[in-house]
Amino acid sequence: MAILKIARMGHPVLLQRAEPVADPTAPEIRRLIADMIETMDDAAGAGLAAPQVHVPLRLFLYRVPAERSSGAEDDAPMPTAVLINPTLEPLGEAQELRWEGCLSIPGLRGAVPRRARIRYQGVDAEGQAVAREASGFHAGVVQHEFDHLDGILYPMRMTDLSLFGFTEELARAMQARQEAAR
Repeated sequence: MAILKIARMGHPVLLQRAEPVADPTAPEIRRLIADMIETMDDAAGAGLAAPQVHVPLRLFLYRVPAERSSGAEDDAPMPTAVLINPTLEPLGEAQELRWEGCLSIPGLRGAVPRRARIRYQGVDAEGQAVAREASGFHAGVVQHEFDHLDGILYPMRMTDLSLFGFTEELARAMQARQEAAR
């Protein structure tokens, strides 16, 4: 396995629509998935899309860490999963602001409006059908990674750029607000 180089904001591969994976069980796709898992683990990410590692294919990894799970059935902690050639459907009109970061935009975070509940489908690395409904962090990470497959980065979804900034500065501002509220 190998740690892959992550594409940074502005790289053309991040701004294009990815192509479907012809054979999800092909050896080169299995190698790509193994390398992506190692890369995501090394970067301590919760998701990673193939375009982020310079591969314009419709494939991404995601997980729901216990500390980010709401505990709801459709937002339970989940180990790393693979979704190939996904489709995504919103369940209802409700949206939530969700703080997001991205391995391709290091050091920055922003509040992104995301659908509160979704249904998604695709196949896993064995070519088996995957179909789930999700809310909370689970829904957010899947939407974030799905966007990468269509050439969309999270700042493109933001509606209030006052909620976008450097991670450290946002943390300082939040701490100052909490101290002022005491």
